[in-house]
Amino acid sequence: MNVSRPAVHPVDAPPFTDGPNNLQRVRMKDIEGMPGTTGGLGLRLFQFGFAVVALAIMVSTPDFQSVTAFCYLVAAAGLQSLWSLSLAVVDIYAILVKRCLRNPRAVCLFTIGDGVTSTLTFAAACASAGITVLIGNDIGNCGQNPCARFEISTALAFMSWFAVSPSFLLNFWSLASR
Repeated sequence: MNVSRPAVHPVDAPPFTDGPNNLQRVRMKDIEGMPGTTGGLGLRLFQFGFAVVALAIMVSTPDFQSVTAFCYLVAAAGLQSLWSLSLAVVDIYAILVKRCLRNPRAVCLFTIGDGVTSTLTFAAACASAGITVLIGNDIGNCGQNPCARFEISTALAFMSWFAVSPSFLLNFWSLASR
């Protein structure tokens, strides 16, 4: 007897026919802010913008090289801007060709990169903030130093870190939940 069995030939469930109430469901992995989404691209552009402006302001001060914490801020902001720009390009590509960036190896790379750059940016911003407070409040030497530029650059480095943190946490969550 030639009878087809459901175990051999599974039958799909018919689609819902209730019209406008039949919305597509969003999977948990498709959260805005993750790589390959417009939210992720927005976060990357904010990270890049804040890091580049912090870098440009700090480099434009004549004597930033005399303080190690400010040199560290320049290095961390430079690394952050390169990382964010490269991932923004990857996000733009993924959005244009409608590719999913949920490959476990890619998510692992994004998570490690975001973790390293966010830690470096936060440490550099904290060190620069400490030196800025030391120069401005404790020593009272803002007449000879461009304290306003140091403060603005440090604040922008913190803002870059605030933009990196959601990217890192979403990537880490995606990596941990697979």
